[in-house]
Amino acid sequence: MNIKIFNVALGLALTATAISANAQKAYKEGVVTISTAMQGQQVEAKSYFRADSAAMQFTTGPATIKILTDADGKSLVVMVDVPVASIKKAAVATPDEVDQAMASLPTLTFAPGTETKVISGFNCKKVVATDAKANKTYDIWVTNDVTVPVTAIAKYYRSVGGFPVQYTSFSQGQSTEVTVKSITEQKNPAGIFGIPADFEKITLDDLKAMSGGR
Repeated sequence: MNIKIFNVALGLALTATAISANAQKAYKEGVVTISTAMQGQQVEAKSYFRADSAAMQFTTGPATIKILTDADGKSLVVMVDVPVASIKKAAVATPDEVDQAMASLPTLTFAPGTETKVISGFNCKKVVATDAKANKTYDIWVTNDVTVPVTAIAKYYRSVGGFPVQYTSFSQGQSTEVTVKSITEQKNPAGIFGIPADFEKITLDDLKAMSGGR
């Protein structure tokens, strides 16, 4: 797996939100479907959630990638399954690596705008995010149709004023545009938040070495 794809996926996982409730009902578990681009290719990813865990899964080429995170942002596992190559690896991040990943995220300030539009059925308003250090601004579309716990939102979007529906995801100096397509309440597949017994546990450095260190 190209390490650039890994970085994009990591950014998505760190931005992923565990949905807790909307104005009408509480979501106990389910899946958020998002659309994003990885190296010029549109990719659909699914983020399975429950109160304490999230699992983001997508397919790129012959590989299925799944990234496991917890609600507190203390654990991170990147799982790679390539059936044609008989590869089943689970790269487990150390606490320091998780801290480094979080520390690399930008610090943003937010200015709510007056523009509104409907995205994927959500009533959204535009918020302009500014990264003063990088001297860049980003248009973030958020909704108040859905509420999420503060602890479940990526550090850089915690004060954005809503649930991000169309936004920029960041990781390791890279960014990508993301659109939430749907939120579905469902009973998640058994074992979706765990590491199967037939996966070999490795380090993140091992995973990067497999990718050629790019």
